Amino acid sequence: MNLDVVQLSRLQFGLTALYHFLFVPLTLGLSLLLGIMETVYVMTGRQIWKEMTQFWGTLFGINFAMGVATGITMEFQFGTNWAYYSHYVGDIFGVPLAIEGLMAFFLEGTFVGLFFFGWNKLSKGGHLTVTWLVALGSNLSALWILIANGWMQHPVGAYFNFQTMRMEVSDFAAVLFNSVAQAKFVHTVSAGYVVGSVFVLSISALYLLRGRHVELAKRSIAVAAAFGLASALSVVVLGDESGYVATQNQKMKIAAMEGMWHTEPAPAALNLIGFPDQDAHVTRHSVKVPYLLGLITTRSFNTELPGMIDLVDQAKGRIKTGQKAYEALQVLMKDPNNKAAQKTLHIYEDDMGYALLLKKYTDNIDTATPAMIDKAAWDTVPHVAPIFWSFRIMVACGFFFIALFVIAYVLSIRQQINKRWFLWMAALSLPLPWVAAELGWFVAEYGRQPWVIEGILPTFMGVSSLSTTQLYTSLGGFVVLYSFLAVVEVYLMVKYVRRGPSEDGRQKTEGG
Repeated sequence: MNLDVVQLSRLQFGLTALYHFLFVPLTLGLSLLLGIMETVYVMTGRQIWKEMTQFWGTLFGINFAMGVATGITMEFQFGTNWAYYSHYVGDIFGVPLAIEGLMAFFLEGTFVGLFFFGWNKLSKGGHLTVTWLVALGSNLSALWILIANGWMQHPVGAYFNFQTMRMEVSDFAAVLFNSVAQAKFVHTVSAGYVVGSVFVLSISALYLLRGRHVELAKRSIAVAAAFGLASALSVVVLGDESGYVATQNQKMKIAAMEGMWHTEPAPAALNLIGFPDQDAHVTRHSVKVPYLLGLITTRSFNTELPGMIDLVDQAKGRIKTGQKAYEALQVLMKDPNNKAAQKTLHIYEDDMGYALLLKKYTDNIDTATPAMIDKAAWDTVPHVAPIFWSFRIMVACGFFFIALFVIAYVLSIRQQINKRWFLWMAALSLPLPWVAAELGWFVAEYGRQPWVIEGILPTFMGVSSLSTTQLYTSLGGFVVLYSFLAVVEVYLMVKYVRRGPSEDGRQKTEGG
């Protein structure tokens, strides 16, 4: 296997995914904020709340269009760049994506149009219903995509069919209610609500600093502060739940996030800071909080968290038992009715993915040397330092958002929101929620390596039969296209923020 092809395929998908996710959380956050603002308008009849809904709705529309444009290309990549992955698990992975398109995207897309063009054609209650259906569609879209992604992190409700050489669904309810998917969904959408709240807070702070659109800005800050505070607190609580679930299913990821090379006595200490050394298998200059990691991740005082070195030893054992499953599969490919081989495959099937790690070093898994097994086992350890630091920056941002929203909420209640030190703090915070969201996805996806499907399919086996020339060409095309879209996005956002609601709002609401 040409690893350059693997690396380029990962780079291309990673860049397009991270770029697409710039738009997703803002769509999630703004959709609910629009629903809240329009609800206040319908309840009070005050025109300012309608102007707020339309102004922030315009920015939502720009962001939504960019999200659609960048999201479509990602799904095509499963066929173009990850053909074997699509063949191997397409029966399972493709179902949530298909439902997302039929149930969520069409719902969202239809009602987005009604949101913009229905102000003077629908009743107040009818248009409010449309706005909340847009929010529902956005969240349903996230749900189905995260169900698909959650299955990649924790593959349940499926089995390997040796006759078709593919993974197939055995229990769709298990896929749907996958604990990892559900935890990821609530954590991710809460993070999206934080992004939307900081966005509204920051833009409103800029208006107050310049003395423009004061009434709209103050009310927007009040809504963003209350909604954002609840969302930021939810992110912390639900992030803890995600960590607990990952401890059950992705122990290596947790160990890498904490730079924990050796198993510690229970409950394990939390590394506040440190400097992981991948070559020496140690985290230097650690500053630890006793017991905290064990209590958070295991919710007990006596459950150990295995370190990366011990997990590598476990991986060696699983590779060896996986070899038995692979050997039985070779027999069944020649004699599908061999009962002994079927029984052996059934017993060791869960470890066959570990045996496939040997494909990186040899085409003949059955005769892999101890040295090859050792290398394959160490491949289960991701690059620790990027995951370690990304996680800590993300968490630091999360606690900063709580403080920011608390201050905004208190100042808003006291009608002291014009304090310039706070307005500057809020305005300069604008990029931080995207930093936190992108780092969260980086930790989740990069921390899963070397698996494209945890414990089942190594990443290097999932790619298409492409040349590096083809990949460099497509990667270059995506960089050019997405750079252009970034310029368009920034131009449109800045244009409508500078214009403000006075021109974009009141003119549209005449006769409304």
